[in-house]
Amino acid sequence: MIGFRNVSKDRDPSRVRRLACAAVTVPLAAGALLAGGAGTAGAAPRTGPTAVVSMGDSYISGEAGRWKGNSLTNTGSRNGTDRGWISGSTYDPAKVYGATAGGCHRSDSAEVHSAGAIADVAVNLACSGAVSQNVFRASNGGVSYRGEAPQADQLAAVAASHDVKVIALSIGGNDLGFADIIKSCAYDFIIWNSYCHDDQQYAVDQKIDAVMGKVGKSVDEIRAVMRTAGYADSSYRIVLQSYPSPIPRGAENRYTQSDWSRLNTGGCPFWNRDSDWARDSLVPQIANRIKGVAAAKGVQFLDLRDMLQGREVCAKASKQVSSTVPASAKTSEWARWIDNNESQGLIQESMHPNHYGQLAAGRCLALAVAQPAGSASGCKNTAGSDHTGMFLTPAP
Repeated sequence: MIGFRNVSKDRDPSRVRRLACAAVTVPLAAGALLAGGAGTAGAAPRTGPTAVVSMGDSYISGEAGRWKGNSLTNTGSRNGTDRGWISGSTYDPAKVYGATAGGCHRSDSAEVHSAGAIADVAVNLACSGAVSQNVFRASNGGVSYRGEAPQADQLAAVAASHDVKVIALSIGGNDLGFADIIKSCAYDFIIWNSYCHDDQQYAVDQKIDAVMGKVGKSVDEIRAVMRTAGYADSSYRIVLQSYPSPIPRGAENRYTQSDWSRLNTGGCPFWNRDSDWARDSLVPQIANRIKGVAAAKGVQFLDLRDMLQGREVCAKASKQVSSTVPASAKTSEWARWIDNNESQGLIQESMHPNHYGQLAAGRCLALAVAQPAGSASGCKNTAGSDHTGMFLTPAP
C-alpha cells in the first residue's frame, strides 16, 4: 500500500509516526537564449561555453523527478511510473538522481535540464532542503549543506569557467517552514479532526518579512559573485521564481473528504478548507511577495502559482496511473503524492513536481528567457496537453 494506507479510522497517532519522524522537505503549500534581451556585456565575456545555472531548493533541484504520475501498484515499474526501476524488484534512484540520490536529488529532468537549448551547458547547483543560508557565500553568512559548499561559492567556479547567461533561483520555501505546514495540515486531517489554515497562516505572517529579506539577500549574493567574476549586471539575467501548489482546491479534488479516500487512495490528506487556503491564499501570498523582491532587486520574475492547475495530486482533471490507465503527461498527475510508508521511494519526494511537472517547469523557464530580462510572467498549462502546451501570461 502507498501514502498513508496503513492508517485506520481510529486516527491513532502511533500509526502515522513515520510522518513525524520523516524530513518532508516540501515547499507548497518549475526559445533562444538571448532573444529576450539579456543585454550586452559591460565586461569581457567569459571564454568558456555559455551556461544556464539553477540555484536554490527542491522545487528547482529536481526532487521527485523519478516519477511519471502516481500508481497504487508497488511492484515492478509501478505501472510505468517509476523511472528508477531496473527489473523485477530492483530499483536504482541513481538512474534519475545520479550521485545525488538520497540527498540533493538533482534529477535528469530538473527544470534547468528540461528548458532545452538555452545555453551550451546546464549546471544544477540547487539542493533539496536548502534554505537561504545555503545560497549565501561562506564569507557572508553562508552555510555548507549536504557536504557541499554554499551555492554562491559554487557559482563562482562556474562563472570563472563558463559564460553564464541565465541563473534561475527558487528559494524561501524551506525558510518559511513548508515541511511543518504540510505535516501540520496532514495531521489535522488524519488525527485531530481540525483545520490547520488559521494557526499556520499566523505563523507564516510572523515569518514572511524576514524570509523575503533572505530571498533578497540571495539575489544580492549572486550579484556579488558575478561582479567579482567580472560580469556586468546586464550581461546575464537572474530569473527568480515562485512555487506552484501541489494540491487542488477542495472543489477540484476527485476524492470526497467525508471518507478516507484522500488518505488511503489519493495520498492527499487535507481538508477542503485547508486546501483552499493553500491554493488561494498561501501560494498567492508567497508569489506576490517574491514578485516584490524581484522588482526591488531588478531581476526577472517567473510566477509558477498556476503551473500545476488541474494536474495536482488528486485533481479531478487528472488520473492515477493503473494497469488500464497508462502514464501520460496529458492525463497523469504532475506532482508526487505523500508516500508516508516510503514503499515507493523517499518521503522527501512528496508534494513536488514529478517528471512531467519538471518538463513543464523547464518549458516555463525557456519561455521566460525569451522575454525581456526585467519582465514578470506567469506560466500556465493547457488542459489535456503535455509540457509543450505551457504558455506565459502577465504575472498577477
